[in-house]
Amino acid sequence: MSPTLAIALTAIFTAISCAVLGAFLVLRKMTMVGDAISHAVLPGIAIAYLLSQSRASLPMFVGAALVGVFATVVIEILSKKWKVQSDASIGMTFTTLFALGVVLITYWSDKVDLDQECVLYGEIAFVPFNTWTLGGKSMGPIALWSSGILLLMVLVYTLVGFKGLLMSSFNEDYAAVLGIGIGAWNLSLMSMVSLATVVSFESVGAILVVALLVAPAATAYLVSSQLKRMIALSALFGLSGSLGGYLLSAALDTSIAGGIATTLGIQFAVALTLVQLRKK
Repeated sequence: MSPTLAIALTAIFTAISCAVLGAFLVLRKMTMVGDAISHAVLPGIAIAYLLSQSRASLPMFVGAALVGVFATVVIEILSKKWKVQSDASIGMTFTTLFALGVVLITYWSDKVDLDQECVLYGEIAFVPFNTWTLGGKSMGPIALWSSGILLLMVLVYTLVGFKGLLMSSFNEDYAAVLGIGIGAWNLSLMSMVSLATVVSFESVGAILVVALLVAPAATAYLVSSQLKRMIALSALFGLSGSLGGYLLSAALDTSIAGGIATTLGIQFAVALTLVQLRKK
């Protein structure tokens, strides 16, 4: 597989996965949860590296995933159980855990060869160089496999849990009357967002993950509020944004992540302009 194709497919798989989950976050007005989780995993990465003394994907993933789920649970408890405002619970969780990660990396700087910026920015251009082998045969880039598996999991989760996600996103009180476990669905969604963030940040960086979670879904919401159509449009905008951003970065010889995020922003601006013109 060519490096160009590996990068493009990784970007597409990641974009669609994040866009589909982002549709539910936009409906719930919780788009910044992805931002919170993507920053909150930093202490998990630092501790995983210190314990394993390795930058291999598995210990990093385990450490980040555990802290990501922990952040999800804390946000849920603060907002649902202790009635802290949703934005405040997200903000406090993300800033506290991220600051803790920075402190740990700084304190262990002589032992940990790790920079917090590598988590934030990532570099999707390096995807083709981090490969894995099976039986002595190269199986291709790790990020391509992980993003493909992530996309499959997100699609299965969305199809199987569509009714519960639909009811808990639009009318929690009515869903509770029907016996739908609101807390369980909220936690499952936040856990999937955490998983998507952790799987994606190694290749594309936390900042681009946030853009992919928010921008395609926000653009789709401008066009349609019907959930099935909104999910499809989110995936389409994620796909076009990732491909368009990759082509833009290639033409300008600049950051791929920056090109994708810029293209996503342009798509939103165009959709917003067209919607406003139609209203007039």
